[in-house]
Amino acid sequence: MIVVLMGVSGSGKSTIGKILAEQLEWTFVEADDYHPPANVEKMRRGQPLTDEDRRPWLRELRDRIDAACARGENVVLACSALKHAYQDYLERNEPECVQYVYLHGSEELIRQRLAARKGHFMNPTLLHSQFEALEPPADAIRVDIAPAPEVIAAEVKKKLGL
Repeated sequence: MIVVLMGVSGSGKSTIGKILAEQLEWTFVEADDYHPPANVEKMRRGQPLTDEDRRPWLRELRDRIDAACARGENVVLACSALKHAYQDYLERNEPECVQYVYLHGSEELIRQRLAARKGHFMNPTLLHSQFEALEPPADAIRVDIAPAPEVIAAEVKKKLGL
């Protein structure tokens, strides 16, 4: 199974993903690590990525998902996957293997979290554009991000039946 924790920057994808992967003894994959340097620099400058910018990143992620499914590897993937087109692309080859979990919260809560975050390349000025682009999958498991990370991870496990 590939559990894709999706949502806007600052929704806790990486934090929850690491907790969840450790508890389940699954592999944790950080989608941000797959961005080409040009994308990272663009986001650092506060410029939103285009679909063209995202294409090589999504291709790498889909290859990683396909390989994990072929091996029977269980993975927690922290990935924004904001648009339906990206979600469909990521699961195109292995739809039965991928489960989306939408980490949702208010823009104000996430803005506060981004303001407190240190050492991440994502420019907080891009948050509103991410909310505008956000298209959660209809069949995604929805989890509120207001509680503590351990509580959120427990809720994800419960909703996944793990």
